[in-house]
Order: sequence, then C-alpha cells, then structure tokens
Amino acid sequence: MKLIFRFLKRISTAVLITAVLLPAVSAQSVTRIGFVDPVRLIEQAPQGAKALESLEDEFRTREEELKNLHDRVQTMEADLEKNILVMDATDAQTRQREIENLKRRLARSQQEAREDYNLRRNEELAKLQTLVRQVIVDLARDRGFDLVVEQAVYVSDAVDITDQVLEVLEKLP
Repeated sequence: MKLIFRFLKRISTAVLITAVLLPAVSAQSVTRIGFVDPVRLIEQAPQGAKALESLEDEFRTREEELKNLHDRVQTMEADLEKNILVMDATDAQTRQREIENLKRRLARSQQEAREDYNLRRNEELAKLQTLVRQVIVDLARDRGFDLVVEQAVYVSDAVDITDQVLEVLEKLP
C-alpha cells in the first residue's frame, strides 16, 4: 500500500511540475496563424483568367457551330411561315418535321456542349485549386506559419495573407 502511495505522490508531483512549467515553455514560442480567402484567390489568380481564356478558345468553334444551327432553324421557320399558304400540305408537314428534328438536334448539341464545357471548367478549376493550395503551403512554410485557415467568423487584417498568396501567384508562369 505504501508503494502505491509513493507512486501516486511521484505522479502527482510530475503532473504538478508539468502544469507549472508547460505554460512558461509555450509562452516563449509564438504561434503564427494566417488566413486565406479561397474564393478571392480563385477569382483573382492570374492563372484562372488564363485557364478561362483557354477554355473559351477551345469551345469557340463549337459555339459558332451551334449558333449557325440556331440561325438555320430560325431561317427555316421564317421561310415556312412566309410560304405556308402557297405550299402543298405534305411539303409543309415535311418541312415542319425537318425543323423539329433540327430543334431537337440543336437542344441535344447545346446540352452536350454545356456538359463538356462544365467538365473541362471543373478540370481547370481543380488544377488551379491544387496550384493555389501548394502556393499557400509553400508560403506558410517559408514564412514560419504554424496554421493557415480558409474559413473563419472573423479575420483581422493582421493574419490575412490572401494578398501575399496572390503576389506569389502573379510571379508564377
């Protein structure tokens, strides 16, 4: 029994010493915390503008094809409306079916183009997010940050490093 009391006394002494010394040790080291606004980084990163421009170039010909098909449908509809009174009923029905088929084809093509564009945009966004995250980590390590957060209820300008991250991103190719 005495052995147990001695053991407990040693443990309580060790706990007491740790409790007294721990704040003194941690008071000497300063924790650096930073905050980044991820939405602002994605919106203002020059790489994002380049990626968007590249996407626009990539999908420009497809968009022009869709516009041409849309114009063709409108021209056919206007022609049918103008000439329907002088046309044979079967010719009018045939043209109406052609127009409806073109409209369906146009709608499918527009839907596919939107899906393809969104897929590519998401791919480019994922690349940009990976780059931004890596820049944040590198900046935090280089400047001695212990913690960098992306969401907070309140952020002081003293800990907001978003501008610093943007400066690094502007220097990258």
